[in-house]
Amino acid sequence: MIVSTRGRYALRMMAGLAECEYSSLRALAAAQNVPYKYAESIMRSLVKANFVESTRGKKGGYRLTRAPEAYTLAEILGETETSLAATDCTGGKEQSCPRAATCPTLPVWRALDETVKEFLSRYTLVDLIP
Repeated sequence: MIVSTRGRYALRMMAGLAECEYSSLRALAAAQNVPYKYAESIMRSLVKANFVESTRGKKGGYRLTRAPEAYTLAEILGETETSLAATDCTGGKEQSCPRAATCPTLPVWRALDETVKEFLSRYTLVDLIP
């Protein structure tokens, strides 16, 4: 499993929002050293997932929809990553694998995926704030 740039940037942007009430996208992208166009794309997916909301106007910007401690890293990465699975056979494609029913390694990959999910679920945005 490799967390993509998109997932890492999303975590940094969410952590940045956890530190302030509102932030413009331009200020947030600059503070987190995320290219603005990439930040726009990430923010669209975070708004669609109802993790953040936007307010227009002079005092507007983006803000979290919940308290920072209510967001786990697992759910943020689950929304921004294609998959957090260790292998293709546990990434939702098990049914297409002809060996799934008899594969001796499948239980290991399932256990690894569960361990990663449990690990990321232990951490919230609060843990990312210095």
